[in-house]
Amino acid sequence: MSKIGVVLSGCGVYDGTEIHEAVITLLALDQAGVESVIMAPNIGQLHVVNHLSGEEMQMENRNVLVESARIARGNIRDIALVNSTDLDALIFPGGFGVAKNLSDFAMVGADCEIYPDILRLTSEIIEANKPIGAICIAPAFLAKILELMGKSARLTIGNDESTAKNIVQMGSKHTVCNVGDILVDETNKIVSTPAYMVGNRISEVAIGIEKLVEKLISML
Repeated sequence: MSKIGVVLSGCGVYDGTEIHEAVITLLALDQAGVESVIMAPNIGQLHVVNHLSGEEMQMENRNVLVESARIARGNIRDIALVNSTDLDALIFPGGFGVAKNLSDFAMVGADCEIYPDILRLTSEIIEANKPIGAICIAPAFLAKILELMGKSARLTIGNDESTAKNIVQMGSKHTVCNVGDILVDETNKIVSTPAYMVGNRISEVAIGIEKLVEKLISML
């Protein structure tokens, strides 16, 4: 059975993983008969956001791995203990956690830094020519990893001009894409879809993510 890593960044769109995107990804993988290897870094979140009010909870601190375990129902690994040899492919669901916890893209854009074990594992996957799926905002931080490796790719985050400019600034090419579509970089084996960067309904977001998973599996 193929094993595909799913990297989470917390639990909740404003400070962690976008839950709908993660669950759709995990469901599509399971329906395809693929084993999901769910992982997250064992680090503190940048901050905690009240998802009812949208306000930051100043006095509260949470751990990315512990919060991600909520989505994984406890079946999750510390990414520091995962190597590329453990996986056949890698998928990054979106959510602000990608840009706040896995990197600092939300704060500094194209000048962002990547959390070391995220950089290590993703670079290993790329060097091994294994497929990567990037959902929602994830292609933006993936562009930075590629830049650090001296590489570039065709990516999409939908149609947000400022984020697209950052991707171009990091050396990759951005293509506008609708919520139900995917962009495939065959050379680098990278598949991206905009999901909630464009979509408003879980049903339309699911279309693009399911296409991404299907395409990724076909590239194994």
